[in-house]
Amino acid sequence: MSKQGIEGLENSLAYHFKDKKLVLEAVTHRSFHHENADKTSSYNERLEFLGDSVLGLVVVEYLFKLDKYYSEATMSKIKSYLVKEAVLSDVAESISLGAHLRLGKGEKETGGRGKKSILADAMEAVFGAIYIDGGYERARDAVLRLLQGRIDTAISSEQFFDFKTDLQEESQVRFGSLPRYVTVKQEGEEHMKIFTVEVYIKGDMLGRGRGRNKKEAETNAAKEALLKIKAVKTQ
Repeated sequence: MSKQGIEGLENSLAYHFKDKKLVLEAVTHRSFHHENADKTSSYNERLEFLGDSVLGLVVVEYLFKLDKYYSEATMSKIKSYLVKEAVLSDVAESISLGAHLRLGKGEKETGGRGKKSILADAMEAVFGAIYIDGGYERARDAVLRLLQGRIDTAISSEQFFDFKTDLQEESQVRFGSLPRYVTVKQEGEEHMKIFTVEVYIKGDMLGRGRGRNKKEAETNAAKEALLKIKAVKTQ
């Protein structure tokens, strides 16, 4: 990784490392280390492990300090949603982190720069590196600079709820039965289909949802069913 490459990544992060070895370690995949043991003594998995904890703390602290009160269970769900591979790889792509990764030849040839798992791990490693280099406050600033918009969107849209899992748990406790999803309609052209799904519990239809794929439609059906069940419980 060239000096210009390091500077480019630092500019994207709005953070400049005092110890450049840390940023190099953060972008070094194990495949590069194994093929170039004479050029590098470490790779990013330890920093990734640390960065995962730093990221989790920053997210929970942010939620804790919001005016709206969130229970421990809700904060846990929001955190789990935000630290998952799909979100972190998207964040990594937003700063072109893949272009800066040090990968082994085989990993490069198989599209490693675009692999979500590698990008997500490297993003956590970068957060860990910033924490070691600049302390918690600088790491928190970097995390929130990149994730605050996603945190706020997740909260407002309730993206963090796993409605299907919640419905399954509620159904087992309340009815001793698992939900059953039935696709009742498919509309539109092949590349623009809209699915309609109904969810049944012990033969009763409790929710209907629409979506661009079956998973989205099932999620929306589960959400409606949960609202109905909770409304009955509060009566």
